[in-house]
Amino acid sequence: MDNGTLALLIPVLALIIPIIAIWTTHQRKIEEIRAKTLSQSAAQTAARSQALEERVRILEAIVTDKGYDVAAQIEALRTVPGLEAGSRKQ
Repeated sequence: MDNGTLALLIPVLALIIPIIAIWTTHQRKIEEIRAKTLSQSAAQTAARSQALEERVRILEAIVTDKGYDVAAQIEALRTVPGLEAGSRKQ
């Protein structure tokens, strides 16, 4: 290597090193945000799953309990406020 090439490489390396440091910091922050979003999504899924399990337990109790009239129970559930056909999520 001659002196001209070496003189050109030193400033180029001096500029590339901070760029790489900034890029790696940025990539680390992106991964932290992805991990946080994923954990929030997992928590929401777990909460929804727990709510659905509770609903299934209630339905199983209604269906298996012979002391109750299933049709009357279903009709009673239809009259509960907030359970109108338009507000149900499918």
